[in-house]
Amino acid sequence: MQGITTATNVAASLGTAADGLIGSASKAKAWKTATEFESMFLESSLDRLTQSEGTDGPLGENGTGGGIYRSMLTKEYAGQIVKSGGVGIADSIFREIMKMQGATNNGAGHAQG
Repeated sequence: MQGITTATNVAASLGTAADGLIGSASKAKAWKTATEFESMFLESSLDRLTQSEGTDGPLGENGTGGGIYRSMLTKEYAGQIVKSGGVGIADSIFREIMKMQGATNNGAGHAQG
C-alpha cells in the first residue's frame, strides 16, 4: 500500500510540474503576442508620421526604393521602442489575454523573465 501512495504522490508532483511548465509557456506565448501587437501598432503609427506629401521627401520617396527603406526604418524604430520598454500597450494586451484565458496574474513582469 505504501508503494501505491508514493507512486500517486510522485504522479501528482509530476502533474503539478507539467502544469507549471504549460502555464509559463502559455504566459511566454501571450507576452510574445502582446509585444508583437505593440510593435505592429507602433510601426503603423510611425509609418503615418514619416509619410511625406511631396514626391521627394526626406528619405527620397520619389521611387520604390524610398518607400521600402522607409518601411524598414519604421519597423526597426518600432522594434527598438518595444525593446526599450514600449509605450505600455503590451502590458495591457498581456493582462487581457491572461484574463481571457482565465489565468490569474500579478502583472506582465512575470512573463518577461
